[in-house]
Amino acid sequence: MNRLRFSLLALGLFSLCCATTGDSSGVKKMKMQFRVFEEYTQALYQRYPDIRIEGENYLPIPVYRHIASFLSMFKLLVIGLIIIGRDPFAFFGMQSPGIWQWGQENKIYACMMVFFFSNMIENQLMSTGAFEITLNDVPVWSKLESGHLPSMQQLVQILDNEMKMNVHMNTRPHPHS
Repeated sequence: MNRLRFSLLALGLFSLCCATTGDSSGVKKMKMQFRVFEEYTQALYQRYPDIRIEGENYLPIPVYRHIASFLSMFKLLVIGLIIIGRDPFAFFGMQSPGIWQWGQENKIYACMMVFFFSNMIENQLMSTGAFEITLNDVPVWSKLESGHLPSMQQLVQILDNEMKMNVHMNTRPHPHS
């Protein structure tokens, strides 16, 4: 029995470590977005060697961030309660539902289910799908508005037009006062 409790405690600590570092599905998604950014950056550096390109995360609205943070903490609480075998429903004077009883009989599966299901929801809340492009702080492309990434040809055309417009604006004679 002590060995089982130790194994479940180890699983709980492992879950805590994984929860703080993120799960693999979020990492794959972020690597995919980062890879697209890197491909576009390399192609643009070849065409425009003097341009400076920066990338940053586009955060979701604060309500979603707070819900995801709460869900992360709640997940750890539920996993902890499953591991130590405490019934939170008894604290409120309620009869425990069948799913809780099943979780007590199948602690490893229950912990994994809580962990992966809540991570799926957290990732959905934190994902914006944004790929926003600005030139001199002026938006030139928004994936949030258009619903898709620009092709490299579209992006080059947009940047060429914007740069030509900026050159024309800078070369116009300014009236002297």
